[in-house]
Amino acid sequence: MRKVKVGLRPVASRLNLPTVLKTTKLPGDSNERLFIATQVGEIFYIGNDSIRSFLDIRQQILKLGGPSGGYDERGLLGLAFHPSFYYNGLFYLYYSVAGSQGPGALSESFTPDPCDPNTLNLKWENRETQYDHIDTVEEWILQSNGQPQRRRTLLNLRRPFMNHNGFNSLNFSPETGKLVLTTGDGGSGHDPFNLSQNNLEIAGKIIEIDVGKNTSINNPPVVTRFNELPTTIQGTLTVMAKGVRNIPGISFQRFNNQYIKYVGNVGQNLVESIFTFVQYKPIPVTQLIQASLTNSTPDNEGFINFGWRGWEGSFPTPIIRECSANSTLDQKTIAYYNESVALSGSRIQPLTSYFHQDSRPDKFGGTALTGVQAYMGNEIPGLTGSVLFTDFVRKGTQPNVKGALAYTYVRADGKQNDFSVIQTNYDFGSQSAYYVSLGTNLNQSKLYLGVYGSMKVTDFNQGTVFEIVP
Repeated sequence: MRKVKVGLRPVASRLNLPTVLKTTKLPGDSNERLFIATQVGEIFYIGNDSIRSFLDIRQQILKLGGPSGGYDERGLLGLAFHPSFYYNGLFYLYYSVAGSQGPGALSESFTPDPCDPNTLNLKWENRETQYDHIDTVEEWILQSNGQPQRRRTLLNLRRPFMNHNGFNSLNFSPETGKLVLTTGDGGSGHDPFNLSQNNLEIAGKIIEIDVGKNTSINNPPVVTRFNELPTTIQGTLTVMAKGVRNIPGISFQRFNNQYIKYVGNVGQNLVESIFTFVQYKPIPVTQLIQASLTNSTPDNEGFINFGWRGWEGSFPTPIIRECSANSTLDQKTIAYYNESVALSGSRIQPLTSYFHQDSRPDKFGGTALTGVQAYMGNEIPGLTGSVLFTDFVRKGTQPNVKGALAYTYVRADGKQNDFSVIQTNYDFGSQSAYYVSLGTNLNQSKLYLGVYGSMKVTDFNQGTVFEIVP
């Protein structure tokens, strides 16, 4: 793969942590505007070279910071504009609700032990009291007076842990016109309750929502399973994929009158993975519920399964321990052998993966995947038709922390591909630069990178958004 070097041009600075970067045209406006959503609950847009406020819901967001001293995976995590936003003013938000804090589903950290069946078959009990917080999906409208107003709530989801709620979690499918919600597996580590593979669990799925169907329910109940939803809401939902650990949204790339879908799955201990598929057959939630009631198996032909928790990318999910006899080596044990075997034939293989440890000179050791976006522009010819991805922080860049930007592409023969690091010319100096988000404009001819100067959402105003330029 060819080496590509790009520039980073700052377009907005001194922001809070930017979680979503998207463009749209405001009603009556002839230009696309870049919208920036921050984790603490602000939405800005760039208009005539100035930053303008679009919406501020900080009071509706859960108090962030958590017991870990500032790192948090909750907050405003999704923003999507209706394909007809220019005409109907509709847009959608996904965020963690203020005042919904609970004690969590487990009182201690979780690590599976292949020698202890009790750790392999945990159940999430007492869900109405043993949970961490509530995430909500809402429909809003930009009124004719220019003020946004909430219209209705589509889903209220009870989450077991603080982490793995998804991010950049709302995107519209250009194929179906439906709103696509990407949810993480609910958090902790190693998916303690195996929510991602359970067909009735909302966690660990990619879900399509038909927002054109009016359910006449403005405040749906708080749920964790599909069968807890009112039947009218069940009828608006299909499941595109399962086996998700945590996910930075979905990207659609138009190619020969069809769409290539790109999805990244954040890794556990070993590897970060980018998946791609064209054909898929979503399963209506009503069918999943009916199959559960009749104790039958739904038709899985064409259904996408990324393999978590049995698989981490191309590998059976491992538990990694230091070797007592040699501190430079690790012992890797399969965490869920039976699940790895059961999923070996039904999961899809990743397009590419990158590792947490990689000694190759032209690669990098990653930490966590934070963005996946297709690029169809011509200004950076080495990247045209490719898919870019970002990692939170490259291993070995302390004390001057820096994230990673890389790309790959779908091979003509359909086989797995390698990736190449993209070099950038921007000098962050002594400032930390965590790469936290990746965005694009409507026709995917421009790319935007969100960078933050700290791991902590409670360290304010350290965000910069760049346009990626030749």
